[in-house]
Amino acid sequence: MFKTLLVALTGLGLSAAVSAQELVEGKDYTLLDSPVATQVDEDHIEVTEVFWFGCPHCNRLQAPITEWYETLDDDVSIVHMPAVMGGHSNVHAAAFYAAESLGIEDDLHADFFTAIHQDDRALTDADDIADFFADYGVSEEDAKKALTSFSVRSEVNNAHSRIREMRLMGVPALVVDGRYVITPSTAGSLENMPQVAEALIERVRTERAQ
Repeated sequence: MFKTLLVALTGLGLSAAVSAQELVEGKDYTLLDSPVATQVDEDHIEVTEVFWFGCPHCNRLQAPITEWYETLDDDVSIVHMPAVMGGHSNVHAAAFYAAESLGIEDDLHADFFTAIHQDDRALTDADDIADFFADYGVSEEDAKKALTSFSVRSEVNNAHSRIREMRLMGVPALVVDGRYVITPSTAGSLENMPQVAEALIERVRTERAQ
């Protein structure tokens, strides 16, 4: 089973501006021996955010990461991928992909975190999730059908396989271009993760230009 990565938000931070040249492999990020296939077209740089709705550290990352996403250039594409590590994480992963299939994931993503971490709602069974989806105009029947659909099960299984390929041992994590893996431990803090990712995005741009 994966672990959530507990790292202090202060003390080990990088400077506010980090250049690709300053980054050290094995210290600031991990380079995968075998790159993972990306899901966006070749004109875009993929940043995959691996998370679990029930992870307190993933929840704490939401404010800085969402703010960072709004600053990214058009050549960067964000992929949200729920961690599949057994137990409640599998249920939450199914909820994510069910919401995506119903066209409501973008609207409820932040609210799902809030419901768990601020409103003390576990959202770990179909009835509770269906009730939550109702706030976004989805009937109980449609919600439960989506949660158990073949397509959602396939997405959950695919996420599990991709996480193994990324060799992740915890969440949250950012994976840039299917190669560069950033965790709170490598970045020094949750808040530094976007900074390291930004520098690696620039490295990918430079590599592609050459």
